[in-house]
Amino acid sequence: MSLINDVKRILRDTLVLDQERVERLNSDSPLLGDIVELDSVGVVSVLTALEEEFGIAVDDDEISADVFKTLGSLTEFLEHKIA
Repeated sequence: MSLINDVKRILRDTLVLDQERVERLNSDSPLLGDIVELDSVGVVSVLTALEEEFGIAVDDDEISADVFKTLGSLTEFLEHKIA
């Protein structure tokens, strides 16, 4: 399974998104401002799930709106964290 699919699964499970909606997401799909469930609590929940899934730690100063701008930007951030 690809990393982007892992991120989509985590978004689906954490934010309780419909599978059909998640399947339509691609690397250019906007996240913040487009997925209503991705509010401040949603961001923290997704980050916690990513940390647990991949055994990483994300510092507060690493997080910005740019990280959650698109599915691709979030996946790229994760790629750098697990590399």
